[in-house]
Amino acid sequence: MSCLQTIQDYALRSVGIGERLLPREDFTLCEQVTLIGSGMIWNIYFGLIAIVLGFFAATGMALAKNSQNVWIRKPADFFIYVFRGSPLFIQMFFAYAVFVVLKQSVPLFAPFTSAWLGATLVLFLNTTAYTAEIFYGALQSIPKGDLEAADAYGISGRTRFTRIVWPSMLRLAWPAYTNEAIFLFHATALVFFSGFPVWGQRGDALYYASYFADKTFNPFVPYPILAGFFILLTLTVITIFGQVGKRLNRHLPQAVIRRPGFMRTMMR
Repeated sequence: MSCLQTIQDYALRSVGIGERLLPREDFTLCEQVTLIGSGMIWNIYFGLIAIVLGFFAATGMALAKNSQNVWIRKPADFFIYVFRGSPLFIQMFFAYAVFVVLKQSVPLFAPFTSAWLGATLVLFLNTTAYTAEIFYGALQSIPKGDLEAADAYGISGRTRFTRIVWPSMLRLAWPAYTNEAIFLFHATALVFFSGFPVWGQRGDALYYASYFADKTFNPFVPYPILAGFFILLTLTVITIFGQVGKRLNRHLPQAVIRRPGFMRTMMR
């Protein structure tokens, strides 16, 4: 079988398109790269859904923690403390156990016992807590002069938040938030070890890497391939977030802005 045929058969196997059976012997490098790359589709899915939804949820959670109302601030404090204070791995196992119990009495919770929904929900809640703390710190760091200027011009309410508070918060929080996004995509590898089952042998990248390592008794090929895919994913995240950071700081002198680039990241 040529490498091109292997790519056609296995490139989308993790989402149910292509060859159903995994190769059983005489594994080629092309098969390992293709199948592990196919599994990365799920890792990207887990991270992308969690990071997009978590961004907006964290904004609301940070505002809640910054609220003067104790009935709003305390629940936000508790949520952030619980999810930042407990390991993500334990959160995965605990959530799966809870969903299994709930499924027995409420069939509506059955989809939550699958990785595509249950694990994504845990990752979403976890990154919401960490990002909310980052955004809260940024809210506390907004220069008082900016807020006083808004008051002097009579800017208040929603306009004040969307034009002054929110952009300033994002500019201050963006470097730390970039690190959180990188960590989140790396954390998607924990889904393989959690209780959430894969669907018809259509697992994530670590699932396929472990499969090849077990079959060949040689971890020095599939795991470096897996690491290479995550490095490429990290470089992609850094590049995208760097462009967003450039946009957020477009009013600053260009010499002051340090933009993470592909070659600079490689050299580091």
